[in-house]
Amino acid sequence: MSKHLLIYEKTVPVSSEKHRNWSVKTGEDYAFAKNTNAVPLTAVEFPAAAVEYAIVFTGTDEAVLPVAIMGVRHEENLYLTPSGEWKAKYIPAFVRRYPFVFSSRDQGKSFTLCIDEDFVGCNQDGRGEHLFDADGKKTQYLENVLTFLKQYQTHFVRTQAFCKKLKELNLLEPMQAQMGMPDGKKLNLGGFMAVSRKRLKELNGEQLADLAKTDELELLYIHMQSMRNFASMGEWVRDSESNGAGDKAPAKEAAGTSSKS
Repeated sequence: MSKHLLIYEKTVPVSSEKHRNWSVKTGEDYAFAKNTNAVPLTAVEFPAAAVEYAIVFTGTDEAVLPVAIMGVRHEENLYLTPSGEWKAKYIPAFVRRYPFVFSSRDQGKSFTLCIDEDFVGCNQDGRGEHLFDADGKKTQYLENVLTFLKQYQTHFVRTQAFCKKLKELNLLEPMQAQMGMPDGKKLNLGGFMAVSRKRLKELNGEQLADLAKTDELELLYIHMQSMRNFASMGEWVRDSESNGAGDKAPAKEAAGTSSKS
């Protein structure tokens, strides 16, 4: 996840002067995410995402954020078919907002709508949805994009506060997922964090009550349950290595993760 903004290549501010004749066709080809093995999530997405993805946390000593694991190796997305179709039913909002994104130069006080002009769905041939009408005014499609990104930003800020609380409560610990391959070798995925059940149980009544009151306690258990999906991802990889089959969605099975304090 070292690449800035992960899937964006050439983001520029959206303007009626430059993009009046532009259209965007989305929802068919997700190849732009093929080299992304982890995608940021907002806390509100946990219930839907946990059904199909392993949710973990990543970041630094200063700040962390939740991510949905897409692959067990570098630049690998197991949730894409070779033709660029998304296999899972739920697609993270980070992916759905592409090719649009907000940028800010004043620490989040104001935002500018930008678009990745290198997205294959951007065109001036009228394919998909127009950004502006003949008078240079925003179309309903572009207004809907703005609404979606504003909602995403609100959820992102709330997720930051949620993660800050996890840091303050010292609930996160390093974790690893280990998967056995057909040749007998072990495939290890690390560099992430998960909530420690032991540390969670050691919280006092007031701390637990606060987490329960804000529904954050439920999010923690959803996160821990979601890590069962590491096992099904491992089976998916083994099937692919054994017989070249990689187009079936991973089944839900028992966990294959380990953590260390």
